[in-house]
Amino acid sequence: MKTTVAAIQMVSTPNVDENIATARRLIADAAARGARLVTLPEYWPIMGMTDTDKVAHAEQPGHGPIQDFLAGQARAHGIWLIGGTLPLVSGDAGRVLNTTLVYDPAGQHVGRYDKIHLFGFNKGTESYDEARTIVPGETVGGFDAPFGKVGLAICYDLRFPELFRAMGECALIIVPAAFTHTTGLAHWEVLLRARAIENQCYVLASAQGGTHTNGRRTFGHSMLIDPWGEVKDVLPEGEGVVSGEIDPDYIAKVRESLPALKHRKL
Repeated sequence: MKTTVAAIQMVSTPNVDENIATARRLIADAAARGARLVTLPEYWPIMGMTDTDKVAHAEQPGHGPIQDFLAGQARAHGIWLIGGTLPLVSGDAGRVLNTTLVYDPAGQHVGRYDKIHLFGFNKGTESYDEARTIVPGETVGGFDAPFGKVGLAICYDLRFPELFRAMGECALIIVPAAFTHTTGLAHWEVLLRARAIENQCYVLASAQGGTHTNGRRTFGHSMLIDPWGEVKDVLPEGEGVVSGEIDPDYIAKVRESLPALKHRKL
């Protein structure tokens, strides 16, 4: 059975309430297009003026306005909702977990993935070090949807193909992200297409896409890619929704004609 899925692109601000209002509007747009599964981007609830701003908004698992919003939206629209990422409390008072939470159409929490690979980049005046404010996760994430298994990755994880292999055979892999414009321009699409091609599955990437209040510029280009590596829909910049169909029969045809997953040796 074919299933329509959608990725939301945002240009999040330091104001959580403002970001929730934007997400509410865009989730409704995606649902109106017939999407049965919707994902938000990384850092959608807050892109602070400093990296430490998100620590003040960290929630305990199962409790808090961000999680209540996500559960409520999944239930209200009857959709599978992948909550991009939000800050959850960690064992380190000065750092958070950067976490993807999954909700089923009844609004029940059914999946979680804490970002394992933490972004570090230093080139000229542009510098990032997520490890200063984030504790890395340790467990591969995924869940079972009606059309098949869904794997979970976050942004910088995209550069580590061994994580995607560890997910097992998936019908769809979700990648919420906030790629910088610099690295996105060079590597974003080629890495997403490679992950789709080598795992012979759909990849749905939901990005931040524009210039934020804090001056950071994210690359955008949220997209849906099919198992042959073809980009089915893309949004270069700004707020909006990309969508398309997951077709299990097409996955099977690709894997039958080119059985690369069965040919693995290592």
